[in-house]
Amino acid sequence: MDRPGLLEMNRRDLMVGASATAAITTVPAGALAQEADAPVRQTVSLTVNGERREMDLDLRTTLLDALREHLHLIGTKKGCDHGQCGACTVMANGRRMNSCLSLAVMHEGDDITTIEGLGTPDDLHPMQAAFVKHDGYQCGYCTPGQICSAVAVLEEVKAGIPSHVSADLTARQEATLAELRERMSGNLCRCGAYSNILDAMGEVAGVPA
Repeated sequence: MDRPGLLEMNRRDLMVGASATAAITTVPAGALAQEADAPVRQTVSLTVNGERREMDLDLRTTLLDALREHLHLIGTKKGCDHGQCGACTVMANGRRMNSCLSLAVMHEGDDITTIEGLGTPDDLHPMQAAFVKHDGYQCGYCTPGQICSAVAVLEEVKAGIPSHVSADLTARQEATLAELRERMSGNLCRCGAYSNILDAMGEVAGVPA
């Protein structure tokens, strides 16, 4: 006969105890959100287009966003943001790379070259001049990445770095149209100016059309 009363009392005591425990252990939601959102920052020093630059950055900042949002070098474009289109291509220590896939802090002390560092309207880089001559830019959105890649590609060939179409991996590499086309395959052009881009590269490389 007393069992229902005991059960009711136990349930009531349990609820009171649970409420008291929750009150003691619960952390305000706002405090948790504030702690989770607090970025870890670090000073990053890069040489960009020949000039030493220091930035106080969230460690999650990509090199692309550091260049565009912090240094205001907006020539480098954000396209797919997944490393598939090549619009964000820059050169790091002379080697081309997709800046959207690399964190800025990974490039501490590196020498970064963007499209702004290749030439000026009054003194174009030979590759820039060739793109203008052969109309390799069309809408122009992918052009900064295309030109940075094109410059780096010719340096790769000179350095003897083979590609997937190189017949002999140990022989001296030649800047053939097939080589240039293969090495530029990671840079997409929505306008379809590929043949003009290849003509521009071929002219700079001295490859017969």
